[in-house]
Amino acid sequence: MTGQVTRSGLALLLVPLLAGCSIGDVRRRPPDRMTASPRPAETEPAPPTPAADVEVRHVRVAVGRRYEAPYVEFVSAERGYAQFSGCGPPVDRSCPALLYSTVDGGRTWRQLRHPPSLSANPQLYVVPGVLAIFADPHDWYVSTDGGVTFAHTVGERAPAAWQAAQGRFQIDEATGRAVRWQGQRMTPLPAQPPVPGLQGLVETRGLLVAAGVNGGKPYAAISPDGGRSWQRTAVPASGGEVGVLRPMVGPDGEARLVGWPPDRTSFPTFWRYLGRWIPLPAGGHPARALSAVPLTTGRFAVSGPDGVGVVADGWYDRLDWPLGPEHYLTLLDDGTVMGRTPDEVLLATGTVGGRHWVRVVLEPT
Repeated sequence: MTGQVTRSGLALLLVPLLAGCSIGDVRRRPPDRMTASPRPAETEPAPPTPAADVEVRHVRVAVGRRYEAPYVEFVSAERGYAQFSGCGPPVDRSCPALLYSTVDGGRTWRQLRHPPSLSANPQLYVVPGVLAIFADPHDWYVSTDGGVTFAHTVGERAPAAWQAAQGRFQIDEATGRAVRWQGQRMTPLPAQPPVPGLQGLVETRGLLVAAGVNGGKPYAAISPDGGRSWQRTAVPASGGEVGVLRPMVGPDGEARLVGWPPDRTSFPTFWRYLGRWIPLPAGGHPARALSAVPLTTGRFAVSGPDGVGVVADGWYDRLDWPLGPEHYLTLLDDGTVMGRTPDEVLLATGTVGGRHWVRVVLEPT
């Protein structure tokens, strides 16, 4: 959290939408509604920093020159998918949607058979092990074999196969309760987290971490036994009102919290769990932010109008990552950092100070 996303649609791309809502020409991101964010307010950009070297993997595929650039999504540094879903200019959604996959980080692409769809704007979603395509009004096509075959279901809610792939422990949108997925069956946890305004649930190192917000204050709880019992854990005051509190897992398995102010454009607050929640100061940070992902040893990378920086050792410092003010950061399951805009996708592997950057470009011939 799209089929095709336009440049002007980036702000809408990041607004949380429920699975059953009308989506028009804008992609929804059903797996994670807690991360959604509008585009930050315009600010004076910071002076540029020397950009890291970038390997460009530029591939042209025979789909016809009238096709718009595809929507490209990765689940790891190597495996990704791309969907061409419209022609233009002018915009023409009558072109048949085309689907491609890569298993070598975008060096080569193989065409898959796109499932039949009457939608003018099919939406592509991916998580490890599952590929899903949503077509208006309520058609879902889900593949668990890399796009070789698709199962078709109809309904306002995403099919069980897709929901189960989001993780063993989740929050059921319909009830707001914490649940566990076993296979494709969802059951409520034996005990519900003692967290008002429950917003997120993650599993790491044998612990379940639940987080929520009530009255602008952050709350969290820990379960060491799969949700049979819970312990409320105090979250030190952030110094400001919290609107969204998202639990995260760092690439080192450490539990973290990110607290976004109600406007979701101001700079967030960070905590790490070391037997208790420890706030992470970020001296010298900019006023605005767009996205944040956890890095190793308690660090966070933050993108926004001022570029990209790292929160570490109590301070915010600029990074020389080759990303601009509109890049939205995501941490993939294999530890790869992905930065994306409607125009491009960049992938980074390695350590904070020695990441290898790849720009993936897939174009029609």
